[in-house]
Amino acid sequence: MKKAFLAISFFLFLNAVYAQQKPYYTQYLLNNYILNPAFAGMESYTDVKFSYRNQWTNIEGAPVTSYLTVQQPLGKENGDNAATSLQEKASNPVVRYKDRITTPYPHHGLGFTFITDKTGYINRISLGLSYSFHKPISNTFTLAGGFSAGFTNVNLDRSKIVWGNLDPNDPAIGYGSGDLSRLMPELGAGILLYDGQFFAGASVLNLVPSKLKYVKSNSYGDYFKPHYFFQTGYFFALNNSVSLVPSVAVQYIDPLPPFVHLNVKLNYEELLWAGLGYRIKDQLSGVAAMAGVSLSKSLKISYSYNSSSNTRLNTYAGNTHELLIGVTIGKKPEECPRNIW
Repeated sequence: MKKAFLAISFFLFLNAVYAQQKPYYTQYLLNNYILNPAFAGMESYTDVKFSYRNQWTNIEGAPVTSYLTVQQPLGKENGDNAATSLQEKASNPVVRYKDRITTPYPHHGLGFTFITDKTGYINRISLGLSYSFHKPISNTFTLAGGFSAGFTNVNLDRSKIVWGNLDPNDPAIGYGSGDLSRLMPELGAGILLYDGQFFAGASVLNLVPSKLKYVKSNSYGDYFKPHYFFQTGYFFALNNSVSLVPSVAVQYIDPLPPFVHLNVKLNYEELLWAGLGYRIKDQLSGVAAMAGVSLSKSLKISYSYNSSSNTRLNTYAGNTHELLIGVTIGKKPEECPRNIW
């Protein structure tokens, strides 16, 4: 039993270190900007989001991720009538004001991202800025493109490595003790097509691969590889109060098989929502349950719970919890429906 536990823990840890150079988020639909800079400035208000994710709770040193994002439009003069921002309050804007939904004028978007991601003795802190441009291409659809730039600091704490009977003089991290730290550049880009009911976007993070080395005198090191994402979803208004939003996200990092995330979200006006998700990824496939509530007109909170579909793996690894808090600033929330998708 003990050997099985150690083997599974080691497998999960390797997957976290190698595959999760960029973290995975269950509630990506509530903040697509974290995966694609083209989403910056899509709405008509300043959007602030904070997230905390505790993964595989039974394993010591499993990934713990937090982020803060802030993004807003610039020059969105007709925002009150645009696809994602209507002048009058509506339970389901697509139902009650469909004929009045228009594309926004060409405008810009700016964004900021701060991410901390800790796995075992490796800690990553990322800072980034983004810019986007949104331009109508028809009476209903808008095309946006964006890019991001910043840096990631990768810190390795040698004091937390348990060497056992092995030689602690590892040539990959040198012969000293204490913390080791390296600064890596970060570049990303994305595109986005959307109207009042549909969106589809593609993006790449870690756009320029770079090698992480702690010792300059040898060839040991690991590459930060590009992470490719595709996201799409559709807003179905079932009646004046209830809407259904299915979505799909695909994540690919060479040479691993793609991660496929299937989600469905059921909204009741702008008060409550609940959803289910399924992740397709070999041994790491799993299910998720999600729910959210509006605590005020400008404050929302949501929670998700992930569990592996592999019973034996789930027993040893434990479950995953993710909390998301969202705040809108600027536009009066009752004049600006949020999360139309």
